[in-house]
Amino acid sequence: MTPLHHIGNFVRDLVVQIPLWCVRALFVGTLIAVLVWVLSLPRENTTPENATHWYQNLKVWAGLALTIQIVIYSLF
Repeated sequence: MTPLHHIGNFVRDLVVQIPLWCVRALFVGTLIAVLVWVLSLPRENTTPENATHWYQNLKVWAGLALTIQIVIYSLF
């Protein structure tokens, strides 16, 4: 075996010790943090200049997409 095999086995043994619920919590937490950031953006930065309807605000659709991802990754 080459030295890379030993390094790879060492890293794999370290990663396998991390509980899956912890990885899921970190991943979902990251999505929640991005959702909070998106929702806190000013409306001027997320809406085109000539927008007249509520559905032209990109914040709505980004929030919806992130919420769907949060639900999916929380349940499955």
